[in-house]
Amino acid sequence: MNERHDEGPHEHDRGLSYDLPVLARRRMIRLMAGASLIPLMGCTTEEKTTASPASAACTEIPEETAGPFPGDGSNGVNVLKESGVVRSDITKSFGDSAGGTAEGVPLTITLTVVDAASGCGTPKKSAAVYLWHCDREGNYSLYSEGVTDENYLRGVQETDDKGQVTFKSVFPGCYAGRWPHIHFEVYGSLADATAATSITNTSQLAFPKDVCDTVYATDGYDASVRNLNSLSLETDNIFSDGHAQQLATMKGSAEDGYTATLTVPV
Repeated sequence: MNERHDEGPHEHDRGLSYDLPVLARRRMIRLMAGASLIPLMGCTTEEKTTASPASAACTEIPEETAGPFPGDGSNGVNVLKESGVVRSDITKSFGDSAGGTAEGVPLTITLTVVDAASGCGTPKKSAAVYLWHCDREGNYSLYSEGVTDENYLRGVQETDDKGQVTFKSVFPGCYAGRWPHIHFEVYGSLADATAATSITNTSQLAFPKDVCDTVYATDGYDASVRNLNSLSLETDNIFSDGHAQQLATMKGSAEDGYTATLTVPV
């Protein structure tokens, strides 16, 4: 895809050298956990109903890079302080932007934010999640050439009593060098999110290969087919050291749209 700057095919997430400190820290955590015989499996929805507060089976969501296109003020533009960013439908641009709409297979994303210290048993009510991802062509609004005036596929929501946020979106494309994914940041409150301060967790959601193959066989995802064929979760520079906690549970179809769910312990 074409970037606003001449940054090379892997600039979306800056490649291994950019992410190495994060990956090294995660590998050290896993090594230490293995030495103490603490399992590193993420909790599932079913685990929430059976895990005790002292359960060691629940660990925090892996910390990942926000990439070079966060839109949170840490790398240029800050969309979080704009009126209209708090919304559930992120398919369209808002405010004074160009007013474009992202096209693609419909996707509903539900994240359930829970307290890791409670064994994933306690929802994080009134926290906030900022979520963003690329469009069908692999472009990021606000940054990529041709969509710098758009801010679609970005939005903030406050978690409800169940610790959940739900976004209406479209299935992202696969660009060169990265497995299909969604970025998100967790904040302690909606006020923190819209002030772009006090991020508590930054991570990424991954998609299963079979769903990607099905979606990318539909119109508009031609480049994604080629890019996906050269990648795997095991070789991706973010998910290669473990993706069990970040792999979304998927339901639906390319015709009717998909739902992606993920539990996010923080």
